Amino acid sequence: MTKAADTATLPLIRTVGLAGVLVTFGHAMSDPANRGAIAFRAHVDALKWPEISESMSSLVSAFFRIDLVKHDPAPLIQRLEQTLDGTDWLQAPLPQGRKRWTVPAVFGGDRAPQLQEAADVAGMSVEDALHGLTQTTVRVLTVGFAPGQPYLGTLPENWNIPRLTGVTPNVPACSLVAAIRQLCLFPYATPTGWRHVGQTAFHPFQLHRDTPFALTPGDEMRFVQISDTELRDIEAFNETGLGGATWDAIP
Repeated sequence: MTKAADTATLPLIRTVGLAGVLVTFGHAMSDPANRGAIAFRAHVDALKWPEISESMSSLVSAFFRIDLVKHDPAPLIQRLEQTLDGTDWLQAPLPQGRKRWTVPAVFGGDRAPQLQEAADVAGMSVEDALHGLTQTTVRVLTVGFAPGQPYLGTLPENWNIPRLTGVTPNVPACSLVAAIRQLCLFPYATPTGWRHVGQTAFHPFQLHRDTPFALTPGDEMRFVQISDTELRDIEAFNETGLGGATWDAIP
């Protein structure tokens, strides 16, 4: 990001080549900026502008895919500016239809071997680390990088730990990895520079499901600690792919 963009007034509207328009609510990740991105995207989606073929939200921005060869961006940007006006999007209600998930997970041990290291880097005991991981309700901030993969946050401030300086060659599907006050829940086995602190049997992406993505931005998750034996029992009878997770609708 350029210095000019760093100091620009927010929300900031920019075209992305000829692919569409990006509306940014923060220069760095924060809960309010993420709330703004999710809420504004949902609001514009509900307006059903014919020029918009697709929308998505990132950690701090909402992107609207528009063919800017076919559609002049100037009136579209003006319309977005008018839509932004009069609402504090950083405190706007999140969209309806969200889910609050409760997900069983193993923390530490052979199934999640970097919990101790993460706690050490954060200056916490393992017990304090577990408290943060199991007592914090995290939001699905965005979905991406791999199909269905959620970025979850934000954890307490003492979880503001850096990424690894190297790469762990492989962590299994359904792993929970931590860095920078966030968790990622991997849909596939993958290399990572984040620390492997938890293991679930929750598959966030399954192509055969009617809805392949289990999660959408704005959903919430809470992790409950179980034993390795309990996780293996769940894995043995995991026909839904949700790993023993349950959910309820957020009012």
